Amino acid sequence: MTITEDARALLATGPICDSCLGRPFAERSFGLTNAERGRSLRTTLAMADDDPYEPVDPDDCWVCEGYCGTFDVLAETIVEGLEGIDFDTYQVGSRVPPLFEENEELLREDAGLEIDSGETLKREVNREVGRRVGAATGADVSFDRPDVLAIIDLAAFDPLELEDDVDRVTSHAIDVQVNPAFVYGRYRKLERDIPQTEWPCRECGGTGIQLGDEGEEPCDYCGGSGYLYDTSVEQVVRPHVVEAMDGDEGTFHGAGREDVDARMIEGGRPFVLEVKRPRERSPDVEALEREINAAADGQVEVEGLRLATYEMVERVKEHDASKHYRAEVAFDDAVTEEEFEAALAELDGTTLEQYTPERVDHRRASLTRTRTVYGIDGELRSPTEAVVTLHGEGGLYVKELISSDNGRTEPSLAGLLETDAEVTALDVTGVEGEDEPFEREEFFRDEPRA
Repeated sequence: MTITEDARALLATGPICDSCLGRPFAERSFGLTNAERGRSLRTTLAMADDDPYEPVDPDDCWVCEGYCGTFDVLAETIVEGLEGIDFDTYQVGSRVPPLFEENEELLREDAGLEIDSGETLKREVNREVGRRVGAATGADVSFDRPDVLAIIDLAAFDPLELEDDVDRVTSHAIDVQVNPAFVYGRYRKLERDIPQTEWPCRECGGTGIQLGDEGEEPCDYCGGSGYLYDTSVEQVVRPHVVEAMDGDEGTFHGAGREDVDARMIEGGRPFVLEVKRPRERSPDVEALEREINAAADGQVEVEGLRLATYEMVERVKEHDASKHYRAEVAFDDAVTEEEFEAALAELDGTTLEQYTPERVDHRRASLTRTRTVYGIDGELRSPTEAVVTLHGEGGLYVKELISSDNGRTEPSLAGLLETDAEVTALDVTGVEGEDEPFEREEFFRDEPRA
């Protein structure tokens, strides 16, 4: 059959609007809307038959029952819902009731067309409303990870009542979702006994309250604060970033974490702060950096803040990294320079086996892990004191490399020297990618900082 014969068959099924008439031919020609295709076919047949041109209003269409006439008002409602929100990319989706999917199948079946010819009502709604939103806002459509997503539920409103009650679309039918925004940087933890993230008190569950003889009273374990530590890197950084992006809340993601009693100095540790429902996506990161550092009062510093993509979260959490450390070590027995140098030479470049340390076996799986010491050096400051610097594979337990952890790590510095050894102070001095840096330009939304 020809396209005009197919169009006659479609029109014979009952009153259908131009969009529903054109949709079975959506793959024909380019640069046309379905409504334009349908109007052209209707016009062509009217001229061929020398009949009056009689358009069908979407409200009278048996296929869409008026929904194809709501594209403008749906787009306007979405734009209103996005007012005050900063975004560069968007996407529009929709949920179409099964009834209208059935109508579309019946239309094609009754006209003798393939059931999947052209495109669906759902796809047309997404495109037509979407392009109107783009034209009104100047944003670019993104089918990957848009800044904002609007989902239209066609079952949540009656298109025939829109003129009398437009607010029904806003409150019931359109869910405007604002996807998170991300800020990447590196932090230095300049004081000990500061955790990376919040550490709620395990005794009171973070409430700061316990039950006493006379009812509720402040928790003895945390002093009523609800936290085991007064602050954390997360608590220093998060409020400033969330406020700068006018978001609802934030989540801190770090590239691993150092022990609470260890400092993170020199090159710093990569992190991403994820901001939920931001209304501002392009804060001045240099000003934000200065603000965080001033408020941290020397406990924590951040540097290299940049606006990042959501892929940077996975990058920070999953990218293989090696670590650099500086450890102050105390020995139970006197150690000679020759013994110390020989032990370091034995450990330099070795691959060792570490059974889950006693200090973390309550929260880590009991496994034997193999880790490589890429390089190790040291200085014996006295017969019982030394400073050890090392570069190791990610996941290396440094304290246990020194102490042996009662034989759970082999070889170890304590084992080779045949004396007990303890790390009295530990600093992480660098966190870098094993094969390539954490920082890759495709993971950022802004230009590199000068």
